[in-house]
Amino acid sequence: MKKAYNFNAGPCVLPKEAIESAIAAIRDFDNTGIGILEISHRTPGWERIMAETEQLWRDLLNIPEDYAIMFLGGGASTQFFTVAANLLNKKAAYLQTGVWAKKAAKEAKNFGEVTIVASSEDKTYSYIPKGYTIPTDVDYFHITTNNTIYGTEIKEDIDCPVTLVADMSSDIMSRPVDVKKYGMIYGGAQKNVGPAGVTFVIVRKDILGKVERVLPTMVDYRTHYPEEAKNHSMFNTPPVFPIFVMHETLTWLKKLGGVEAINKINKQKAGLLYDEIDRNPLFVGTAAKEDRSIMNVCWVMAPGKEALQDEFMAFAKERGMVGIKGHRSVGGFRASLYNACPIEAVEALVATMKEFEQLHK
Repeated sequence: MKKAYNFNAGPCVLPKEAIESAIAAIRDFDNTGIGILEISHRTPGWERIMAETEQLWRDLLNIPEDYAIMFLGGGASTQFFTVAANLLNKKAAYLQTGVWAKKAAKEAKNFGEVTIVASSEDKTYSYIPKGYTIPTDVDYFHITTNNTIYGTEIKEDIDCPVTLVADMSSDIMSRPVDVKKYGMIYGGAQKNVGPAGVTFVIVRKDILGKVERVLPTMVDYRTHYPEEAKNHSMFNTPPVFPIFVMHETLTWLKKLGGVEAINKINKQKAGLLYDEIDRNPLFVGTAAKEDRSIMNVCWVMAPGKEALQDEFMAFAKERGMVGIKGHRSVGGFRASLYNACPIEAVEALVATMKEFEQLHK
């Protein structure tokens, strides 16, 4: 079988250890004789996995006890309206740094007034806006920390005068985060913490229950993390298998040394690829250098070399590069370097770019 290097933007590469554990659990979960795909979510073994998964989140990100952690369905797109339903009384502020940030703001408009404090749409979201003022008369300020399509990233935890809400779908667990600076963090798991099918929500408990509207039961965050419950995120059947893979993925990350250790590796991987993009006369990066994402690296053919795009794509594919086609709204190429992407994959991609350069000198 030909060696394949997975650069897909999501669902994405997972740790081999997590995949092997999942395969074993499908056959037999917790020595029950029943596979994880069939197990009741009310069995003691599953309740233990749920508790351990929550604790892994707390350990890896130093999440205080006054924050609830939930594992829900529906993806981050469902959270776009769930966030607003739970937190928006009259007005919210949004930073528009990409398609997903724009969609989040659109959903919030169904629940109240939305102010766009700044947007980088004028330059195809190739930079993170700066110098904007966060209004203080809003219920919360929403940001998208990493923009998968455009390869830009907010790399620091900003100081915010109001409740800060962040969609961290594509860079969660890739760097240390000061959770206490956020009222809420949410995202889909399928980039760094598991497969598609489960969504994580981290929310400070004291900001819940403040809206005046009546919330549908499943939309109300307090349904999934009631204070009196022994087990959380199990009002209804949770996405059992994706949560199990999340448990195994976070176990791998903790053994590796946690987010501090993986952040060093991620910076090294991104640095290798960005250095080659900047060095190679056939390619040019698309994101502002100061805002370049360490998770999603985007580039195009250099001016005058556009005709080589399809040839390079085929050339890279022959050498095992999978998922490097850029999003249709940007074009070019994108390599997603999530936590489980090994440095060997990046080295192979860089070698491919150098080899292609030699053919077109």
